[in-house]
Amino acid sequence: MIYGYARVSTKSQEDNTSLENQIKILKENNCNEIFKEVHTGATMERPEFIELETKLYSGDTLVITKLDRFTRSTEKGISKIKELAERGIKVNILNMGVVDLSNAMGKMMFTILCAFSEYEKDCIVERMKEGKAIAKQNPNFREGRKKVHKDEKVKHALDLLKTNTYKHVESMTGISVATLVRAKRKEKERNL
Repeated sequence: MIYGYARVSTKSQEDNTSLENQIKILKENNCNEIFKEVHTGATMERPEFIELETKLYSGDTLVITKLDRFTRSTEKGISKIKELAERGIKVNILNMGVVDLSNAMGKMMFTILCAFSEYEKDCIVERMKEGKAIAKQNPNFREGRKKVHKDEKVKHALDLLKTNTYKHVESMTGISVATLVRAKRKEKERNL
């Protein structure tokens, strides 16, 4: 049996064409069943991949479009390929060919390619950190979600808390109890 595995890291990649393109390529390569998921490549603990592994038996082939869709970790990638090979399962990474760890050259090539995949992931993380550091120099930069309620509205709600319960203020203002508690705590910290 030939199984295909398609993976993207983010929901936007799923909504885009990346996942669709992988599935199309896997179908063109005669995959009988295709598993797809939105999950990070940094770990092999992915729900769909785990499900796929339970279906793989000796003589089966696992087809993946590109190495980075399989793993972003050299150590984990090599370990997983060895595990699959020991079970008699062939792994065909379409932009590389069938992975063969039974000889020194095959091991070396796969290790180098995994290292490049991991390096690429590390570069992405570095660029994101650099981008955040630059953005934080902007006085208007704020990490996380945008505020739902204006400061004046929260201040008014805090004034209402002096004579009302959290639940009552929530129903009057539409500001959740959790937000009120957080705002009250911040107000106390500012007054210390």
